[in-house]
Amino acid sequence: MQNSVLQLDPRDNVLVALTMLPKGQQVPFAGNTYTLLSDIPAKQKFVTQDLGAGDPVIMYGGLVGTASQPIRQGDLLSTRNIRHAASDFHSSTETFHWTPPDVGAWRQRTFLGYHRSDGQVGTRNYWLVIPLVFCENRNLAVLKQAFEEELGFAQPQIYRRHVAELVRLYREGKSEDIENYQFTEGELSPTAPRVFRNIDGIKFLTHEQGCGTTREDTRNLCGLLAGYIHHPNVAGATILSLGCQHAQAPTLLEEIKRRDPEFGKPLLIFEQQKMGTESAMLSKAIHDTFVGLVEADQAVRAPAPLAHLCVGLKCGGSDGFSGISANPAIGHVADILAALGGRGILSEFPELCGVEQNLITRSTRQEVGDRFMHLMRDYAARAKAVHAGFEMNPSPGNVRDGLLTDAMKSAGAAKKGGRSPVTGVLDYPEYSSEPGLNLLCTPGSDVECVSAQVGAGANVVLFTTGLGTPTGNPIAPVLKLSTNSELARRMPDIIDIDTGPIIAGETSIEKMGENILQCVIQVASGEVHTKAEILRQDDFIPWKRGVSL
Repeated sequence: MQNSVLQLDPRDNVLVALTMLPKGQQVPFAGNTYTLLSDIPAKQKFVTQDLGAGDPVIMYGGLVGTASQPIRQGDLLSTRNIRHAASDFHSSTETFHWTPPDVGAWRQRTFLGYHRSDGQVGTRNYWLVIPLVFCENRNLAVLKQAFEEELGFAQPQIYRRHVAELVRLYREGKSEDIENYQFTEGELSPTAPRVFRNIDGIKFLTHEQGCGTTREDTRNLCGLLAGYIHHPNVAGATILSLGCQHAQAPTLLEEIKRRDPEFGKPLLIFEQQKMGTESAMLSKAIHDTFVGLVEADQAVRAPAPLAHLCVGLKCGGSDGFSGISANPAIGHVADILAALGGRGILSEFPELCGVEQNLITRSTRQEVGDRFMHLMRDYAARAKAVHAGFEMNPSPGNVRDGLLTDAMKSAGAAKKGGRSPVTGVLDYPEYSSEPGLNLLCTPGSDVECVSAQVGAGANVVLFTTGLGTPTGNPIAPVLKLSTNSELARRMPDIIDIDTGPIIAGETSIEKMGENILQCVIQVASGEVHTKAEILRQDDFIPWKRGVSL
């Protein structure tokens, strides 16, 4: 029989409700019986002892808040009676010992990827078209329409047909029919046949930066775009520049060289102010890009060891089950890949508040831990400078579904990083190269974080969610994992994997992690496309540093 509550660590003074528990119910656990003084919704918590104002609230074995008023045993934790608090952190000289999981079954496994000349292996084969400044977004839209429709990459126009049918009824004066009209997808209009067999698509990365921002943001934008161009999922790129903006082509080239001194991919740069008319630039861009696509189509998939996987570890729309099911499950995936020589990227620094000491202690070298400390403190200071703070990170949806403080949210979010040593710490928008678990400074904001993880080299992203989010990425497949089965049933068009069976006691974290890795291999090989890919959820937002949490 499934337990109704869960204790995450023997030191905790709260229990998590796995199902709705009514007021007055007596809940037996570990030799004690607790009488509930409030209704305890699933994912919420109640305290196991009387707490006075200022007393610590402990979850996952660590401090996640303090009582803001007296709380009686069996009462619901809520924003009315708990406030954010987190443990401090410091440099560590402890020796960290880690026992890797048994990876014998995975050591000889491979995925089918695109092998690049720099040694990286891609899970997709895309051509990029990127503006250096927002002034070129309209020109990108022109190229997007022309290329996607003629190359067979355009989506079927389902909703356009819906509008067309309503227009027809309106013109015929059938207002009653409009009121009662029910659209069904029916037969999809055929799209143009694919021209290039080995190209997964041509992607257009619009953004609102490149000029009028700080020089730091401009440099970071060029660094992020350089990461995408250097990415193993990219065969080549077309760059549109106005000419007078802050984000200059030489800066982009400099950032590319920092990531790959021997960079040799096709890179086409067009500057509108030099070329004169818009039509002259776009005609030249179309011609040269098509020639580049012909070259990119020569790439074919070939077997590659799992050590060539770099997995972004992300949570968004989190709930009270995130740190119990989906997050530790992908943490186990990260541990397996670390043991195989692959890479994992754990980000969202505002959601590592309170678990810093654990990550510092796990660092393989003191300079790694010290850099993490510096970046965390710098980020916190920047947030305070704009009258914000990490304690403001949880969203209304997070709070409603059980994540009451940033430290509570962080304790569960950190589970995505598993237990392996921290081998590298990256500042945004640096590129990862160190095998093992890498920490990347990003905000918790979903799209900004995923955009940064892919810019740092993630060729697959594992994205856990308890509330549901469609987040995807233009060039890297994003696998969406629900923390609970109800979400998977309610939003099947965006969820790839349901980890709810962990909550139901039907499977273990380790077994679920192995199932997830098997799915990652299929996705990386192009045998399976994620729901975000099918929906063309090509989200891309560069981080304006110090503005987003």
